[in-house]
Amino acid sequence: MSVYDIIIRPLETEKAYILREQDKYVFVVHLHANKLEIARAVEDIYGVDVQRVRTMVMPGKINKQRGRRGVMRRGPWKKAIVSLVPGQRIEELEA
Repeated sequence: MSVYDIIIRPLETEKAYILREQDKYVFVVHLHANKLEIARAVEDIYGVDVQRVRTMVMPGKINKQRGRRGVMRRGPWKKAIVSLVPGQRIEELEA
């Protein structure tokens, strides 16, 4: 897997913005990526040193719609919280 296949996109939520003040960044990652692959991908893409990676699999949700197709299901996805070495920041995500 390529490093760009592992890191899908940064997650931009209120909690993610609060964690950025503590040098922690939240990413949506490939469902089958492990912590070492995620750490290497962040180091290669952004040029920072990763201290710790925490991962969690978020469950799929059920969306209800009107009409013929009553129920739609979204699949599960994986979230990674990446802690950087103190004093380092990812400038591309600070905007």
